[in-house]
This record gives sequence, structure tokens and C-alpha cells, in this order.
Amino acid sequence: MTGPEFKLSDFSFDGAEAPAIEDLSTLSEADKKRLLYAGVDVDQKDRAGSFLHMDHSGVHCRSNNPGVEILDIKQALKKYDGLPGHFWTQVDPDKDEFTRAAREHLHGGYFVRTEPGARIAEPVQSCLFLKGQAVGQNVHNVVIVEENSELHIITGCAVAGETQSAAHLGISEFFIKKGGKLTFTMIHNWGHNTVVRPRTAGVVEAGGVFQNNYVLLKPVKTLQSYPAITLAGEGSVARFNSVIVAPAGSHVNSGSRINLNAPGTRGEIISRTMTTGGTIITPANITANAVPARGHLECKGLIIGEGRIWAIPELDGTLEGVELSHEAAVGKIAQEEIEYLQARGMDEDEATSTIVRGFLNVDMDGLPEKLQQAISEQIDQLDSGDAM
Repeated sequence: MTGPEFKLSDFSFDGAEAPAIEDLSTLSEADKKRLLYAGVDVDQKDRAGSFLHMDHSGVHCRSNNPGVEILDIKQALKKYDGLPGHFWTQVDPDKDEFTRAAREHLHGGYFVRTEPGARIAEPVQSCLFLKGQAVGQNVHNVVIVEENSELHIITGCAVAGETQSAAHLGISEFFIKKGGKLTFTMIHNWGHNTVVRPRTAGVVEAGGVFQNNYVLLKPVKTLQSYPAITLAGEGSVARFNSVIVAPAGSHVNSGSRINLNAPGTRGEIISRTMTTGGTIITPANITANAVPARGHLECKGLIIGEGRIWAIPELDGTLEGVELSHEAAVGKIAQEEIEYLQARGMDEDEATSTIVRGFLNVDMDGLPEKLQQAISEQIDQLDSGDAM
């Protein structure tokens, strides 16, 4: 179940540089909407900062809060002498052909770091955008949440409406220091012929919290992602929450892993998936190597018409006293639920749409109102069969 075959040689990793964009509001209306559907508000209202990488270039980078530093990764590597102890420490650069390509031909990416003790109330927004035809994009992102600081990053990945094919290879490494908290919300707005290979890992120190939200409601040719977070400090916490929809022609292999490596750690992985003709594979793993440690997996899938959902929950306990649990279910909309709503005045289509919207409830903490409205609009489009 590897998905559609493709070769990196089908894409161009040279020659797609883009000029700097001082004011994001100068983007076309079509691009603005694509970016909004990926979580980026060009008005930058109520944002602690913004970063935009387009094709092979970082085109916009700005911090609006002295408590958070935002740089292009190439600038950060120069400023901090190669980012020792951080750059390529969580992800193995020789893991596969995609990590090797990102190491050998880096286009850019974002570096975000909080000041110790800083509580950044407004989110930082970042976007990795593809506009060129058959462009391949290599990015590497590093996020450091210093001790007792708090940050929310809304990161979007998208292709322009006119883009026929593209490849995105993204490396992300997270470091949550003692008592820090990172909420990381990722929203993907790809296209029918986009291939996506993110590679993500991070570490959380004592008392730290990592909250990951992932939303994919639009088509993608093939996506494979398996972020891994290691809870290395006592009392640290990690939560993954994902909502994924796969229409016909989409192949999504998206899971997550939590390593409970210190006493008092807790991990939770929750996924909601729906196929209307595509394939979704959801591997999830919680491994406990310390006590006490608690972990829970919940995988629920809904098949509308045709398609495939393959849930793969894994629990791995290595010591007496760990507490790990899971529940998984794949099925269809229950007829009694439809009949219940019909009895209250809805026709069958209205009842089905209401149930689907409830199943894909993506009310996530900290999302700006404009972004929440954009997500709701995309769910409504699923009901009507529209596609961006």
C-alpha cells in the first residue's frame, strides 16, 4: 500500500526562485483564498508573525512580537553557526531518498524560536506554497520553544489553483524545552497531482506539552507522513488530533508515533477519517518505556460510497505498570441516525450532510475565527461535491 508511483526526477528542483513579497495583500485573490484555506490570513490581523515560502524562495518573513524570532532557515543557519544540537538531530538525513534530497538541495524553510518565559498569545502563521508547474520543493523547518514559554503555530501547505503537478518534501524538527508548550496546527490544501513527503520528529522536556492538529480536506495524489514525538522529560505530554478526507484519486498514509520515555508522561492520538473514494492508511503507535506512563489511541473512519480506510493502531509497552489503550472503528453512517434526523424534518441528503459535519467536527483550541470559518466552508463544499 505504498500509493501511486512517482519519481523525483519528474520534478524540477532548480530555477523556480521567487521575488520577495513585502505586502501579502498584493497577492492575487485566487492565491489569497488558497492560502486562507491553508490557514494563512494575508491581512495578518491578530498574528504574532508571518512566514511565506514560495516554490524555491522565502518571500516573506516578519515577527510582530519581540518574544518570538522568525527567520528563513538559511539565515538561522548562518546566524547560529549551523544550529548545533538542533539541525538534523531529530530526523535522520539518510532515512530515505526524500530526506537525502532535502539535505543536498535545501531551498529554505522557517526557523521559529521563543524567548524563555514568553507567552505568545497570538499565533505565528507560516505557509509553504507551490505555484510553478512540476516544481519540487525542499524545505527544512526548526521550531524551538524555550523554557516556560508558549506558542501556537498555524502552518499551511498549498498549491496554486493553476498548478497541475508539484512535489513537496518537508523536514520539520521540534524542541519543546522544560515547561514549554507548543500547539502546532497544520492545514493542507494540495491538488489532484501533488505528491507530498513530510518527515517530522521532535522532543519534549520535563513538564512540556506538544499539541498537534492536522487537517486535510482537499485532494492530494499521494501523501505519506509519520511524525514522531519523544517525551523525554518527566510529566511531559503529547497529543495528536487529525481530520482527513480522501476523495477518489487520493492516497493518504498519515499516522503518528509517541514515545513515552520518562515517568509521568501521557500521550494521546485521535484521528477522524472519511473516504469518498480514496485510500486512507492511519498507522498510530504509542510506545511506553517508563512508568508510570499512560497512552490512548482512537481511530474512527467513515466510508461514504467507495474507498478504503486501513487503521493500524499499535501499543508497545516494555515495563510492568504502563497503561495503554486503544479503540478503532471503520464503517458507514448508521441508518438509525439518518432516520432519527428524517423524523425531525430533514430529507436523507440533509441528514447525511449533518452527520458528516458532526463527524468531521474540527473545533480546535486557539484557531482564529476567520480560519475556523474557512474550515467550515470546506466541509460544506464536501456536502455539495464542490472542490477547490
